[in-house]
Amino acid sequence: MRKEVKIGIIGIAAIAMLFLGINYLKGVRMFQPSSYYYVEYTDINGLAISSPVFASGYKIGLVRDIQYNHANPGHVVVEVELDNDMKIPSHSKGELVTDMLGTVKMNLKLNLGCQEYYVPGDTLPGYVNNGLMGIAEAAMPKLETMLPKMDSILSSLNQLLASPALTGTLNNAEKLTGNLEITTRNLNKLMQNELPVLTSKLTSIADNFVNISGNLKEIDYAGTMQKVDATLQEVKLLTSKLNSKDNTVGLLFNDPTLYNNLNATTANAASLLEDLKAHPKRYVHFSLFGRKEKSQEATK
Repeated sequence: MRKEVKIGIIGIAAIAMLFLGINYLKGVRMFQPSSYYYVEYTDINGLAISSPVFASGYKIGLVRDIQYNHANPGHVVVEVELDNDMKIPSHSKGELVTDMLGTVKMNLKLNLGCQEYYVPGDTLPGYVNNGLMGIAEAAMPKLETMLPKMDSILSSLNQLLASPALTGTLNNAEKLTGNLEITTRNLNKLMQNELPVLTSKLTSIADNFVNISGNLKEIDYAGTMQKVDATLQEVKLLTSKLNSKDNTVGLLFNDPTLYNNLNATTANAASLLEDLKAHPKRYVHFSLFGRKEKSQEATK
């Protein structure tokens, strides 16, 4: 065999090994049967050929080709190569996920409750799940608008921290803490010393209430009420007698004649007293010889 032929054979073998090695590194299974499906997106978010395809976290294939759908503008068709034994239930979807490093991978969200399946060559719907990166990207405009406000807040905070009033407030807070500590100690002493005495007094008062309650239970309320009723009956009888004219007290209270006579007698007595004060000699004679003159006149 000529030297040139040997070199050609070695070159072809090297190229074949290089081709197989590159495909192996890409995950392409050259000698295994595979099934091909299509997933349609409106945005592939940086998906590349040979990107892995997962189902339930397990790698089941890879992206074989990416084509723009000219028949349906705004859509991109991704061809995926899956294990030949892989069955995809109907209404399953292809999800594109971007990790923290920016690598895009496809997750097949299988509709496990469906008993119907896609056949190789069918097209699945797809969507993009931006994850944390998408949330961060959506939050960036809000953060940009908040940065001036945060700068203003930090400036105000620095001014507040540099203010002498804050130092005074902290000193007052320290004094207040000390006062609270002293108050707490005094309260503990009170709880230890005074509280037992107060508790014993309250216990004694409670015992007295118990005794009073027992005494109240022993009272004959029925007999007492009967006595009260009897007393009320007597008061009622006395009141009726006072209102009646068939007795002296009733006449005194109810007969106007007796009242008028008493008024007249009182008036006469008052007039007599006034006359006695004005002319006492008419009623009283004081004489050392009065008795003798009267006796002499009697003998004559």
